[in-house]
Parts: sequence; C-alpha cells; structure tokens
Amino acid sequence: MQKLAKLIYFKWLGWRIIGNTNFSKDTVKKAILIAAPHTSWHDFYIGVLMRAVVQLKSNFIAKKELFVFPLGWFLKAVGGSPINRQENENKVDAIAKLFNENEEFRIALAPEGTRQKVEKFRTGFYYIAKKAQVPIIMFTLDYKNKQNLVSEPFYPTDDIEEDFKYIYSFFENVKGKISENS
Repeated sequence: MQKLAKLIYFKWLGWRIIGNTNFSKDTVKKAILIAAPHTSWHDFYIGVLMRAVVQLKSNFIAKKELFVFPLGWFLKAVGGSPINRQENENKVDAIAKLFNENEEFRIALAPEGTRQKVEKFRTGFYYIAKKAQVPIIMFTLDYKNKQNLVSEPFYPTDDIEEDFKYIYSFFENVKGKISENS
C-alpha cells in the first residue's frame, strides 16, 4: 500500500513533504494534527496519501451525514468517525477522552471547520490539545507549491493569543486548492 501511495503522491500528483517528514511518529504517540487551508474535498485524499506515505496511524472526524453506505464504509475503513454537529454534547471533552482511552491516538482536524473562507480558525482543536495534554502538529495543504509542510510538535501554552499568532504564521501565504477560500 505504501508503494502505491508513494507512486500516486510523489510521481503522479507531484507532491512533496517538507519539515517533520514522519510527523514525529516514533516519539509522539498522541497528537492533534491540523491541516490548512481546507478548501476542497481534494484535501482528503492528499491527507490520506500523505499518511500512507509516512505510515502514520491517525484518525479523523467528519459530519455524520457523510457516513452512509458505501462512502461511510470507506471513511470508517480509513480511520473516520462520525460526529453529530447538532447535538449539545461537549465535543472537546468527548474527543479529549479518546486520548485517555488509547495508547496511541492522533486525530486530524481542519481548524477552519469548513471548506469555506473563514477569517479565523475555530478553537476546538486547541482546547482539545490542552485538555488531553497533547501537542499540535500542523501541516499545510499548499496546492500552489504542491507540498505539505509539517511542523514539529507544538504544545499549547496558557497564552492563547500568542499561540494563535504562532499557528497563523505557520500557514501564512499558503494557498489551498480553491485559493480564494485560503
């Protein structure tokens, strides 16, 4: 599977991985992975291919409406879990609890929470990382340069303003598939 992923990701699509090319997987067993800018459904297969290339075990959540047969079967097979975005449950607590229940657990999230243009990231991923006491690893979906730049693990501090300045600076000038939504 890794050979096929490498063929598609590197040769056919022409992408590359820069920075923390193995996502610190040998030393960081639990992390929040944030990918941005999330502007297109194409981001999904780029992420899945990159994950296969580096042999990274990770999960993701998606709106429950996507988990219908046959797509739902596929999404679950590649690590997806449905989430009900309408219920009034505390999603931060529910996701943070998953870190406590698993010896190895990484979850990939889109900090925008949508593929539409946003002015600022949502904060759920940040509070999940703080509550679960796990690092955030950032990676870009840079279609202009066909690259995924991957950060070193970053542990949130008690200064959310400074932390978000750092996070935003990592994604500065990165263009998504639909550049006007970046």
